[in-house]
Amino acid sequence: MDAPVLVIGAGCTGLSLAQGLKKAGIKFTIFEREPANLQRARDWNMGVHWGIPILETLIPPEAFAKLDSAQVDPNRPCPPSDTIKFLHGKTGEQIGGATTPHIYRLRRSKLRALLSEGLDIQYSKTISFITHSEDGATVTAHFADGTTAGGSILVGADGARSIVRTLLLGAEAAAITPLEVAASIVQAKYTAEQVKFLRSWHPIYVAAPHPAGLFSWVGLHSAPDIDDPENWIMNHYISWPYTHAEQEATKDWSNEQRLKQVKDFAKDFADPFKSAFEWLKEDQEVWYAPMAHWDPSTEGHRWDNRSGKVTLAGDAAHPMTFQRGQGLNSSIKDASELASQIIEYLGKNAKKTREEAISAYEKEMKERTGTEVRLSAENTRMVHVWDEVMQSPLITKGFSKQ
Repeated sequence: MDAPVLVIGAGCTGLSLAQGLKKAGIKFTIFEREPANLQRARDWNMGVHWGIPILETLIPPEAFAKLDSAQVDPNRPCPPSDTIKFLHGKTGEQIGGATTPHIYRLRRSKLRALLSEGLDIQYSKTISFITHSEDGATVTAHFADGTTAGGSILVGADGARSIVRTLLLGAEAAAITPLEVAASIVQAKYTAEQVKFLRSWHPIYVAAPHPAGLFSWVGLHSAPDIDDPENWIMNHYISWPYTHAEQEATKDWSNEQRLKQVKDFAKDFADPFKSAFEWLKEDQEVWYAPMAHWDPSTEGHRWDNRSGKVTLAGDAAHPMTFQRGQGLNSSIKDASELASQIIEYLGKNAKKTREEAISAYEKEMKERTGTEVRLSAENTRMVHVWDEVMQSPLITKGFSKQ
């Protein structure tokens, strides 16, 4: 079949998939709803560890060789292994330490730029609906600007609030499931001495559960110039149990109220957590993030892939909580598995029908990531229950694959 694979979403999942298809000589077109020149007000960073060898199989060697440049500290090459320190939030005593090989801490914007190299991306393309040819051979994406694109397979890789997922399942079934946990995240600059102090526990990040049911993370987000720490950006958060009723009652809070809340939480923490929030300026922007997930393996979430013509990958298929750091690794695995199955259908030595290939991908993906969505949610609950903290997968195994 000469029709291309349509990839909806130029995030890390869609770009990794596109690179894998390009490497195999499979035709594709990738669409992104955001404009090409968009400068996000906020970036974020992500951990990649067991997904690194998989990513290396998807992207060009010259791109993989530049992976360190996408790290939060591009001046610190990724070590062969690293130990995450877990401190007692109130006393500062170390209560755990999990060693994991090759933990990359990557800025999303830098990783996307790296994965975009050599790809022709169509920007400002928001998908509106999907149709299928009468003979069932092709699928057509219809965009909000009135344009269309036809292909052999359409992959929704358009994030946690995926439009493609909604088109497949309807708004109610596709809606992410809110959890009774929330976080407030800040990205801030400090003086050179303050930066030195905050990084003295670990150059990248340190974490702490607190007996009051809180969990905090203090880390680096961006250090582009090794000699200019006052222009580095640090990234911290505190998360806590938050009932649905409490979330509803505070949904319209101002930034000032969010800042006061997280600063009040920090007062009972030991350093570096206490100082990281105490030193924030009074107009510091706060990113409030109520947590949610979506399990693709549950009965009500099983979509019809239209005989293999439409599927989902990455956060579009399995948004999960972030404390265990499995989201991006799982998404890279999706890209690899999906590329392999598409090659089985569209490659030179094709062995499968489209429906066989996509159904095989979905079976593996749903089983693997459904387990991870549930495990991540349980871990998120456990790190906010002091009596269970030491048994949580994050403390006992760190970011290792389960």
